[in-house]
Amino acid sequence: MRDRRVGAVLVTEGDHCLVGIFTGRDAVHRVLAEGKSAAHTTLGEVMTREPDTMPSGKMAIEALRLMKDGRYRHLPIVDDGRVVGIVSRFDFSGIELDRLDEETGLWARGSACQSTQIIGLQYQGGQG
Repeated sequence: MRDRRVGAVLVTEGDHCLVGIFTGRDAVHRVLAEGKSAAHTTLGEVMTREPDTMPSGKMAIEALRLMKDGRYRHLPIVDDGRVVGIVSRFDFSGIELDRLDEETGLWARGSACQSTQIIGLQYQGGQG
């Protein structure tokens, strides 16, 4: 991963069938933090099995939403059970990220308004 300057590798078997993903976070949390030897630990022991995937026909914003909701940076692209690629949050331009930030801001503001309304209703209910 270091030599190729990538943050994740897909683990496949057979005819490009995805079985897992191994990321830099996996290396830190599942290998280094647990005191395992990187030279003697197999990917199968420390990879994330059955990661979320997305078909290639989806829109970029959908991939960004899924990565944001799942709190991960890499998303395998799979068509008909076969890996066709991988996208990273960092593959997207400012336009897609700006749109996601805008959506997130709207949700956050909407949630804050709903919380305020709920608190207000609870408070009023306590007076009666």
